[in-house]
Amino acid sequence: MFNLSLDNWNVELTEGSIKNVGPTNKGATGKLFDVESVDVREFGDKRLKLAFDDDEGNEVEVALFPEQAAEVRRGIEMLEEESRVFE
Repeated sequence: MFNLSLDNWNVELTEGSIKNVGPTNKGATGKLFDVESVDVREFGDKRLKLAFDDDEGNEVEVALFPEQAAEVRRGIEMLEEESRVFE
C-alpha cells in the first residue's frame, strides 16, 4: 500500500497538462507499506539507490550518499542489538 499525503497542493489540469497554481510552498510525504522486495545498487559515481516495491506495483526509490547509507546501516545494527523487532 502506498500512502501519499500532499500539503498545499493546488494544480490546474488543462488539455492533459498539469500546471502549478499558487505559491511554491507545496510539500509531500510518501509511505510504502507491505514491502515485497528491496534492491540496493550504485547510483551514479557517488550515491547508492535503495528501491522498495510492494505487491501492488508501487515503488519508492531513495538515493543516498555513502555517509547517509552508513547511518542507516548503523541504525539497523543498533536495532538488531536492542529492539524486539529482530527477535
